[in-house]
Amino acid sequence: QLVESGGRLVQPGGSLRLSCAASGRLFSGYTLGWFRQAPGKEREFVSAMKWSGGTTRLSDSVKGRFTVSRDTAKNTMFLQMNNLKPEDTAVYYCAATKIVWSAVANQDYYTVWGQGTLVTVSS
Repeated sequence: QLVESGGRLVQPGGSLRLSCAASGRLFSGYTLGWFRQAPGKEREFVSAMKWSGGTTRLSDSVKGRFTVSRDTAKNTMFLQMNNLKPEDTAVYYCAATKIVWSAVANQDYYTVWGQGTLVTVSS
């Protein structure tokens, strides 16, 4: 089970850190991803992280502003979001997969999903 937290209203240019807590141990081979769905739009890939080793990948739309990290002792992944823009407004989901790294941006391969946390960027 995955549980996201940290979403809230933030002003443009502000920062926010989302958390994704996994219940149960995450074993080698899992990749955790962040996806987001803006109102009226399809869900899109934001980032992915190999749980073992910590390799990361970010979408072009957030590269340079967002970073992803993890605390293996707490089975928790974080999404640090800086310089937020109104277009970052969305429900953010974390999800887990064991698919090969080359396919981690494809949400169809993720088998476990959290309930989502709402991020609103507005003045």
